[in-house]
Order: sequence, then structure tokens, then C-alpha cells
Amino acid sequence: MNSPVVSRTLTNMQILLTHHPLVSHKLTTLRAQSTESATFRALTDELVTLLAYEATQNIKVEPVEVQTPVAVAQGVKLSGAAPIVIPILRAGLGMLSGMMHLLPTAEVGFLGMMRDEETLSSTIYADRIPADLSGRHVFLLDPMLATGGTLIAAMDLMLHRGAEKVTAICILASPEGISAVEQAFVGRDEQIVLVAAAVDSHLNNKGYIVPGLGDAGDRLFGTV
Repeated sequence: MNSPVVSRTLTNMQILLTHHPLVSHKLTTLRAQSTESATFRALTDELVTLLAYEATQNIKVEPVEVQTPVAVAQGVKLSGAAPIVIPILRAGLGMLSGMMHLLPTAEVGFLGMMRDEETLSSTIYADRIPADLSGRHVFLLDPMLATGGTLIAAMDLMLHRGAEKVTAICILASPEGISAVEQAFVGRDEQIVLVAAAVDSHLNNKGYIVPGLGDAGDRLFGTV
């Protein structure tokens, strides 16, 4: 039987791809053009919670004892600085609720980034993130890793502010995007993790993932 999670390491970047049947089922429905926004949002919420389970498998914990109604039990609790969850606006907002289901004690920041459709480069237009992220595990939320420009800029900002580890959770990734992220951080010591439901075939000439699922932001929130 195939493992539900495929893990591979490229230089200092670890990639986790889940093959869980529930993830595949929900992703297939997300892809369908006929899926309406309300259903798309609900499925995204559920899918992100499943991906968050994989993304947090190496989160820091420390031993602790608790008293049960019967006896003392050995367990663990989260340790160190509180993790911080940062959706990349606007599409990343649709992933926030699903992440917080699993990690309700995390702090939340917001990062607004806009991609130039001609140059495919990204610029920051909103930054609601602590200036000092020293010792923090940052979880970035962005549905699509396409060209990689947005995610690279976001990761670089987190690491520049001292983040100990950056984990990006995406619904879909492209081979070109993964390669771009790898090349951007090759030779560096920071810990980078990418969690995705699937890696698709390629990017088209407009920088969209093929077969993809269209514009995630529009499908989550409409085109206004």
C-alpha cells in the first residue's frame, strides 16, 4: 500500500505531498468548474485542515504530566514561542479557518502581495506581521504555488525577520514554482517546508497552473 504522504528533500527544502483519498476527493471537487463559491470555500476549509495535520507533524513540543481520573499520564504540550499563521492576501484568507481549527493557539498575521501580470513579480502592499520573528515557526498560507515569486518574497521576509522555520501550505504547486523556491534558498541554512495536496503538470504562458483550478481568489470570494 502506498504511503499517504510522500516526503522528499531538495537541498534545504522539504516537500510533503499527501496522497490521502479524502484530500484527493476534495481536490477533485475544487478543480471542477461547476463547483460554486460556497462549496469551494467549505471544501478549502476542510482540505486545509487535512494539510495542516501534515504541516505540523514536526512542531515543537515538550514532555508534561497530567492527572487523569485514574492515574498520572505522560504526554506533551506545545513549547517555545507561539507559532504564527500568515495568510497571503487575498486568497490565503480562505485557508485561515481550516488552519486555525487545528492550531487555535497560534497568532495570526496578514501579508498582502500583488503579482504583476506582465512581469509576474510580486510587491507587498500590506504588512501586519511582527517585526521580530526570532524563534518562531511561521506557517504561510497561499492556495497556489505557481511561478514561486510571491512565496519566495514572503518566505524571504519571514526569514529576514528571524523566523526559525517557515512552512508553506499550498493546495496546488507547479514544478516550475517548486524549482524556483529551491533555487532561491539553495545554500542557505534556514528550514523551509512545502506542504501541498498535489503538484500539477506545468504553467501556461500566463503563469497559471495547468490543469489547476482557476483563480483561487476569484473562486473563493468572487471577482469584485
